[in-house]
Amino acid sequence: MPSSVLVAMRVKATPERAFEAFTGEIGVWWKPNGLFQFTPRDSGVVAFEMGEGGRFSETLDDGSVFEIGRISVWAPPHRLVFSSLQASFTPEQSTYVHVRFEAAGDETRVTVEHFGWDTVPQQHVARHGFPLSVFLQRHAEW
Repeated sequence: MPSSVLVAMRVKATPERAFEAFTGEIGVWWKPNGLFQFTPRDSGVVAFEMGEGGRFSETLDDGSVFEIGRISVWAPPHRLVFSSLQASFTPEQSTYVHVRFEAAGDETRVTVEHFGWDTVPQQHVARHGFPLSVFLQRHAEW
């Protein structure tokens, strides 16, 4: 079974609103982190192109766009699945993210699980030399 980072939280919103904020407003709430970034350049603004096959991308200050991944499941308001690559990944180093939105009373439980980190070797720049368990913990904390 592939290794993964799992984070879950409840938000005061309906699943519809939580899905909309996660996908349509990701460029507002996604905070750059120097330790975990998609390209070796300064962080830009991330965005989704809505719908299956749409891109998950980062637009940098110079206007260049880096495609982080593609959406494989677009099922509002319950589920989103997309690939996630860093600029330094090889084709064999592929990760993917599953996001679930589940009603919980007047809140929504948002669960994000990022799979595939076992395809990225410990010495890879994305892992910063961390053993897998330490890397997964640090990534989850971010």
